[in-house]
Amino acid sequence: MNVVVVGLQWGDEGKGKIIDYLSQQKDIIVRFQGGNNAGHTVVVGEKKFIFHLIPSGILHKNKICIIGNGLVIDPEVLISEIETLRAENIEVSPQNLKISHLSHIIMPYHKLIDALREKIRIQKIGTTQRGIGPCYVDKVARCGIRMIDLMRPEVFEFKLKDNLQEKNPLFKKVYNCKGFSFSEIYEKYLEFAKILKPYVCDIVDYCYEKRNKSYLFEGAQGTFLDIDFGTYPFVTSSSTISTGALLGSGLSFIKINKIIGVTKAYTTRVGEGPFPTELKEDLGKYFQKKGREFGATTGRVRRCGLLDLVLLKRAVILNNVNEIILTKLDVLDGIDEIKICISYEYKNKMISNYSFPPDLSEVVPIYKTLKGWKESTENIRGYKKLPSAAKKYIHTIEKFVGCKITYISVGKMRDAIIKKL
Repeated sequence: MNVVVVGLQWGDEGKGKIIDYLSQQKDIIVRFQGGNNAGHTVVVGEKKFIFHLIPSGILHKNKICIIGNGLVIDPEVLISEIETLRAENIEVSPQNLKISHLSHIIMPYHKLIDALREKIRIQKIGTTQRGIGPCYVDKVARCGIRMIDLMRPEVFEFKLKDNLQEKNPLFKKVYNCKGFSFSEIYEKYLEFAKILKPYVCDIVDYCYEKRNKSYLFEGAQGTFLDIDFGTYPFVTSSSTISTGALLGSGLSFIKINKIIGVTKAYTTRVGEGPFPTELKEDLGKYFQKKGREFGATTGRVRRCGLLDLVLLKRAVILNNVNEIILTKLDVLDGIDEIKICISYEYKNKMISNYSFPPDLSEVVPIYKTLKGWKESTENIRGYKKLPSAAKKYIHTIEKFVGCKITYISVGKMRDAIIKKL
């Protein structure tokens, strides 16, 4: 059984914990897009692990984790992540971590361009300023530096000089700031290359020999941050939906058996962009505090709002989702009444099915009110033991989006998961 896991909102749905949980039954875990703008969190006992590039399946023994060609990699961040895990006695070696030789490298000038563009723009995007977007731009512009280039000093030297010849005048003349020294970058990145070289390989060749193993494809961010289908321009720079799994890994010979979508029991968003069900008053602040809604990557406070079923149904369709995992149900504990968005009013018309308005900033959400529950769900491990109101909330979601919820997460701990099968 080969599975793809994707987020069904604007990211931060709790995919790290879910991927860690599902990894127990898989042989190979593949991250297929994004960069260190992702932050997947797993809590094991008293320890909290935050993953930016390495799949969270690395916490399990005898698993192979792969960083696919669809990623853009900051070598310094990746090396730091490896060292941090090793310091916690987690095995990270060339035997259980593989990096695609076709993945692209984030350079110092990418991070500076990212910050400067955001600073001078009238319309802010809310970028993490990690250099993700500019690195993808160079990839598409055919001047990017790939991992395989970094492994060959003469190729890296040529490509770096070529890039700086273009970008340094841009920094000086357009942004009025100092450019970059070739020698400083060159020497620093050659050191990175020495450390990472044992991990780098042709992922297609490697996995073709292991095509009968079980695979878990790990997506980062969420559906509505997708470069094509998200709330453009307030999106990320890669394809976050399920169809990107094979493109971002090159593993088209692996048959996908199931696509799992992850959603919170409410909605959050980091950065700029439309958010129809956003709550800016007491309940939104309650979600922020109880749900610990702070970005694992940036530390920024997440915007919080009610669950949007119109948005969720669209995500289920876009990803061809077979089943849903619902996270952070426990955050709703103790709320008397819970509203849930079941339609939009858009230019005097009602939208409640798979149709979708071109601009979410122009919609007015229409809500259905459900009874809340007073009991704590955090220590419940059986579906039948959930409060009846919580089960009704879950059933309402299933009925609207036309997709079964199979697991429910009710806390930050690793084992705080209820099977609903």
